[in-house]
Amino acid sequence: MSLDIAFQPEQAPGKFEHPDWTATRERRASVALERLETLWINTGTLCNITCQNCYIDSSPSNDRLAYITRAEAAAYYDEIGAQGLGTREIGFTGGEPFMNPQILGLIEDALARGFEALVLTNAMQPMQRPRIKAGLLGLQQRFGARLTLRVSLDHHSQALHEAERGMRTWAKALAGLDWLARNAFKVAIAGRTCWDEGEAQARAGYGRLIAEHGWPIDPANPAELMLLPEMDGGHDVPEITTRCWAILNKRPGDMMCASSRMVVKRRGAMTPTVLPCTLIAYNPAFDMGPTLAQAATADGGMFLAGAVKLCHPHCAKFCVLGGGSCS
Repeated sequence: MSLDIAFQPEQAPGKFEHPDWTATRERRASVALERLETLWINTGTLCNITCQNCYIDSSPSNDRLAYITRAEAAAYYDEIGAQGLGTREIGFTGGEPFMNPQILGLIEDALARGFEALVLTNAMQPMQRPRIKAGLLGLQQRFGARLTLRVSLDHHSQALHEAERGMRTWAKALAGLDWLARNAFKVAIAGRTCWDEGEAQARAGYGRLIAEHGWPIDPANPAELMLLPEMDGGHDVPEITTRCWAILNKRPGDMMCASSRMVVKRRGAMTPTVLPCTLIAYNPAFDMGPTLAQAATADGGMFLAGAVKLCHPHCAKFCVLGGGSCS
């Protein structure tokens, strides 16, 4: 149902309630897919640890997103080829991707088709199992720098990293990074910007840690040290209207959903579904359909001819205002 722009104040929707209008009765901003640069595959929400503010509440007990299989992921690779989408990268996220029993095959299939592969990991026990290490070494030898592992290291100090990730997580993550670097993997780090320090201070702190360990990471390069906005849900977030692009000197094409989509498989579902981004995993209102072709033309509700209406707090806080991107 469409809302008339002249509705009375008492009829106005609350924040992020109406797909087309904000609570201030302005037209909501939207973002069209300009190119499918990155297709994200959520490998499942199970994780070996529980973080204080996980972006999608992954934990050892959260299996709301099921393990995706090689065959299910391959169907999307087929579709990319058939449609000539020119996708450069397949990203694997979770949960902890290395808990998915088919993760090595998932990565191999993407690389074998010519994609680059980016794996987001905490580099802890699931990645450090002998079978996984052996498989990763084989992939690194075959595909080299087309495989990147981005390790979540929430701060450059043990105290703040473990405040987010839990006790005894620091040394295990460092051991994983040390192993990756020692074996010539292409690696990156993802940190957080919630520690009341400026970007320059944060990069300098990571820089000292990186130099100490000899990791092949440039702390000044945002692609190698990615500092992500916090998504704790504890703050009021402004909505993004069509006027905001000019006010913020940004354009819709700068947003993550202008160049990426994510595939998830919900527990109990027969097939995976396509979503606008990696951060909105559970709300079925954001489902775009089971195929990339259907996602490109999704209409009604949160979408208009495949364009995403920015009707979620994460759209504003992480992407538009926070400048965050998972790619």
